[in-house]
Amino acid sequence: MTTARGVVAGEQVETLLDALASGATEPGSGAFAALAAASGAALVTSVAQRTLRRSSAEDSNAGRLGEIADEADASRPVLLASADRDAEVAHELSLAARMPQDSEEQRTARLVTLQSVLEDAVDVQLDLARRSVLLAGLAEEATVASDPNAAADGLAAVAALHAASVAALANVELNAFAIADEARRDELTGTCSALRERAARMLDDARRAFEDRVHHPTL
Repeated sequence: MTTARGVVAGEQVETLLDALASGATEPGSGAFAALAAASGAALVTSVAQRTLRRSSAEDSNAGRLGEIADEADASRPVLLASADRDAEVAHELSLAARMPQDSEEQRTARLVTLQSVLEDAVDVQLDLARRSVLLAGLAEEATVASDPNAAADGLAAVAALHAASVAALANVELNAFAIADEARRDELTGTCSALRERAARMLDDARRAFEDRVHHPTL
């Protein structure tokens, strides 16, 4: 099976865009979310590293910026791997949907399988959304302390991570709609709403941090 990871991690940008535009089930918005999150993480690392290069040894932010750089850098392979898993789950969903329904036993088996795979699909994208929101917080923190020349990259990082969270949460809600357990659907709706609000606040905070670094550039 060809997965999104082969496109996201192993091909040129034009290849990825062609694949996204093809109308195929995968890669789709799940792969986009993973790529946007990984791109945001890379920019977080860049902001921290560029600021550290221009900081003095006595800078009180240096230790924290180093931690942020390491955490963001370590997250990238995990984020890209979620595109792999998203493609696998999409394939599993297509197989489950084609399971036979000729008898009551077959219909029950199909429903059980579909519900299990839907939960897997939700888990992949919900984990991606949570990681994106966490990284957005690190990006905002790095932007506050950033070298003014790196502040635009800090805002871009949060914007990319915000886009990733929006896309991932949309996939969660889409799959949650087909989950039979009403209580579970309500739980997921509440979780998505809370994460979406956090992501939006972080984008607003990053915009303010960017403006502060531009208009008050003294480190």
